[in-house]
Parts: sequence; structure tokens; C-alpha cells
Amino acid sequence: MIITDTHTHLYSESFEVDQEQMISRALQVGVSRFFVPAIDSTYSEAMYALERNYPKLVFLMTGVHPTHVKEDYEDELEHVKKALESRTFVAIGEIGIDLYWDRTTLKQQQDAFRTQIQLAKHYQLPIVIHCREAFDEVFEILEEEKSEDLFGIFHCFTGTIEQAHQAISYNMKLGIGGVVTFKNGKIDQFLSQIDLKHIVLETDAPYLAPVPYRGKRNESAYIIEVLKKLSFIYEESEENIAKITTQNSRDIFKV
Repeated sequence: MIITDTHTHLYSESFEVDQEQMISRALQVGVSRFFVPAIDSTYSEAMYALERNYPKLVFLMTGVHPTHVKEDYEDELEHVKKALESRTFVAIGEIGIDLYWDRTTLKQQQDAFRTQIQLAKHYQLPIVIHCREAFDEVFEILEEEKSEDLFGIFHCFTGTIEQAHQAISYNMKLGIGGVVTFKNGKIDQFLSQIDLKHIVLETDAPYLAPVPYRGKRNESAYIIEVLKKLSFIYEESEENIAKITTQNSRDIFKV
């Protein structure tokens, strides 16, 4: 059984002391494909080192995380542009809009999001979207940019069924992680109405650990709890869920 974690920050400071062991634990439960989103330029070297150490397992994205869109965001976008010119990536992400932490940077976040979508189209890459308290704002830009060459993943999807259908209408898969195991997560109440062809698995490690690890550091091995929950929701075997969601990830990332 091949399990794909489509969103894991393996290079995080949270894993400094046990990165190798953490990856080993994931491999032991069947996770053998790790898709690693960017945050900003300060993490690039750590990401490249990770790829050198695990070249057949780790697949890198590039991009500027919306919470890291600050006064120097144009410099960060320039870093992304140069990175894309110098080497290959599987996606541009994670990008988007986050109004939970800071609403004052909305204009800059919108500009960065739009610019990075256009870069993704130019390089024929998928986007991986971060959206927190900003569905309307994210959908507004996706509506502006919608086209056959706009596609990707709506990371950590936590919206309503209507928002799920809207995201899917923009050629987005839904990234489902630990939230689906939460009592108040809500998405478990309607997820069975969304065809599995639109779903990919993720952890967002070290964040959003699933039950029974909620509140602790998340890691890629814990994706097995997400897999178990989806198996229950869809009344499908864990093996079949893993197979379908891994194929979905191949369709998006082309690897």
C-alpha cells in the first residue's frame, strides 16, 4: 500500500532533532511520497537538503506562504521566480490568503496570490492553496484566473459542501487531513457526498495532528489516522482509499 502525504513541512524546526526517525516512522506505515510546500526564502536551503537526502521520496514546491507576505513580499516573489528559472518543482505552494493572523496585508496577499497563480500557469504547474478565514477572497481570485491551465489542491479544506463544490469547479482537489478526525471538524458530515476522485490526503505536519494525537506535534506517519477516518466515511478499504488518493496526487503533480 502506497500512501501519499501531499502536504508536509518535513524541514520544519519542529523536526530538527528527529527528522530521520520521523521519516522512518512514516515509511513504516506505508507513506512513501512526501510533497513539501514552501513558506519563504529562508527555508529554501533546508528544503533542498531534504531533497538531496531523500531524492526518491521528497518532492518540492516553491512559493510564498500568505502569512509571510510582508513589506518585502516582492523580493520574496523574485526569489520564487529565480528558483523556477534554475530548477524544477512539482507545484507552486503554499500560496493563497490568510486573514486569521493579519487582515492589514490583504492587498499584498492578493497581489502575491495572483502573481504566483500566473507563474504556475506559465510553468504549467499546479497550485497548492492556503485559505484561512478567506474563502470569498480566494474564490474571487480563482474566478478571475480560472482556465484549463489552472489546477491544483485546496490544502487543508475546512469549508462547507457548497465551498467544496466551488473549489472543485476550479479544478482543485480537496486536501483532507487531521481536521476530518476532529469532533467539531464538520467536513466529516458531508465528505461522503464528494467523489473520492476529488480527494487527496495530507498531514500539514507539524501542524493539525489528527485524533488521537490532537494538540501534539503532527508527523507524516499520523496520516494513517486520516486514512482510517476516510475508510469509515466512504465505506471503502484503507488500501483502496490509499490507491485512489495516490493516483489523484499523481494526476495533480505529474509524478
